[in-house]
Amino acid sequence: KVGLVSGICMIVGTIIGSGIFVSPKSVLANVEAVGPCLTIWAACGVLATLGALCFAELGTMITKSGGEYPYLMEAFGPIPAFLFSWTSLLVTKPSSFAIICLSFAEYASAPFYPGCDPPQVVIKCLAAAAIVVITIVNSLSVKLGSYLQNFLTAAKMIIVTIIILSGIVLLAKGKTENFKDSFKNSKISISSISLAFYNGLWAYDGWNQLNYITEELKNPYRNLPLSIIIGIPLVTVCYVLINISYFTVMTSTELLQSQAVAVTFGDRVLYPASWIVPLFVVFSTLGSANGTCFTAGRLVYVAGREGHMLKILSYISVKRLTPAPAIIFYGAIAIIYIIPGDIDTLINYFSFAVWIFYGLTVLALIVMRFTRKEFRRPIRIPIIIPVIVTLVSILLVLAPIISAPELAYLYCILFILSGLIVYVLFVHLKFSWPQKISKPITMHLQMLLEVVPEEEVTQ
Repeated sequence: KVGLVSGICMIVGTIIGSGIFVSPKSVLANVEAVGPCLTIWAACGVLATLGALCFAELGTMITKSGGEYPYLMEAFGPIPAFLFSWTSLLVTKPSSFAIICLSFAEYASAPFYPGCDPPQVVIKCLAAAAIVVITIVNSLSVKLGSYLQNFLTAAKMIIVTIIILSGIVLLAKGKTENFKDSFKNSKISISSISLAFYNGLWAYDGWNQLNYITEELKNPYRNLPLSIIIGIPLVTVCYVLINISYFTVMTSTELLQSQAVAVTFGDRVLYPASWIVPLFVVFSTLGSANGTCFTAGRLVYVAGREGHMLKILSYISVKRLTPAPAIIFYGAIAIIYIIPGDIDTLINYFSFAVWIFYGLTVLALIVMRFTRKEFRRPIRIPIIIPVIVTLVSILLVLAPIISAPELAYLYCILFILSGLIVYVLFVHLKFSWPQKISKPITMHLQMLLEVVPEEEVTQ
């Protein structure tokens, strides 16, 4: 049911969310000058486009929903695929949902606490409320989720347009002093660049989201690459222009001291209508959270269908045809992440885990060029593109560990590997006692949620 315009809206809507309002400070903090900061924003866009083109070849070669899962399954077998679904279900997807909703809560509560930071309790309660509402909407209807996405995408494009046009007007008036000697005093090292990339790429995260719903796209061979080629460069141009707009009214030091960059920009440029900025940023983050929820529910559902997760997670609502159990499960885990989480730690933890699997997935594309020559490839990209993306992802994963080792990275690797124990016990050996426990639970949940296996819906 998803056409080209909805596909582009899905990409633009999911990528432009909380990131462009949270990350500019962190990117600048790592490189400490305007020139390298803008260069990194553009480079992140190029990397996201190359990565998405690799995913377009994979998505049209293996037309199954579930993102990286079916590609890893085909190239490397069930164990890496299981580890991916294990990590995605319990770390990357829910933490991403949690980060976006925490950003929403910070911007939503800021106007009520002028001059000081909102209390953590308020932020966390608001974020939890946002997760509950989005989970309910996406459980009730695919169409409702899609309409909400299109509305929120329109709203966020309004705030992006306001910031960009204000910046262009200020540039035309000669506000260019912050761009003079823009590479002076910059701090350039492999570790600072890779950490700046982490924060920049967080703002672009979502470039692969369309692959999660390949089965729902109309004419995917045409619409998937077109959505990518139009959607991501559009986002890159917006991001670079937004950052230029920020620097027309703030020096590097002022930007680093700002609590919420977009709000500071609004106060200086749009006063007395500066309330517009936090309001539209709230819409923007909600749209991003909605897009993430819409696509992540599909991943849980595919893993359940393959027998790698609880069977109930792959069931579909009889009346509404949505993967309701998967979406509810995902929302519940995200709420757990909100309780201890602060945004910066969650972003580093998330980026580290997610780039391990992005790298593996693009490597799968290279491997399948040799092991699966018989597969039809409606979109075939030059082999140099996946090679570049694989090398960059190796660099992104290793650089922070070598330059600034932290225990969080070790915990992350141990958690990913702990999936092996779960795989051996429950998927490979198929112990019978979990079946005895889960059968009555599945039955009661089926009656409560009115869900059945997919086959029964399609018959």
